[in-house]
Amino acid sequence: MSIALTRLLVDFGLVVLIWMIQLVVYPSFRFFQKEDLMRWHGKYTSALAVIVIPLMFLQLGLSIYDLIGVFSVFNTLSFAIIIALWFSTFLQFVPMHGAISDGIANEKLLYSLVKKNWLRTFLWSSLFIYNLFNYL
Repeated sequence: MSIALTRLLVDFGLVVLIWMIQLVVYPSFRFFQKEDLMRWHGKYTSALAVIVIPLMFLQLGLSIYDLIGVFSVFNTLSFAIIIALWFSTFLQFVPMHGAISDGIANEKLLYSLVKKNWLRTFLWSSLFIYNLFNYL
């Protein structure tokens, strides 16, 4: 399997995942009682990390490989989008999930989680579409 196809498959996996999180998982948090959300959230984040972390590292690694191999506008833009996604994930979403785990699961935080996640949904979707057209 080629690097380009592997990259496209990883991007596709992340775009499917982010849309499921955006449309199903994050909105569902508002329907849990606080204690139930804390219990579920711990299981959810642990299980999802097994999927998300390897995909994100693989996506970053493939992007770096492509950037080093062929320095181009396409590879540079893809890398920049991935870096933006990493910053958003670790500077915004990890702290929000930490707050939920600590029992600070108020309506404002849960609404903010959904609202702010639209940026990651847009970026991962755009990256996939961009890479798809580059692949074709």
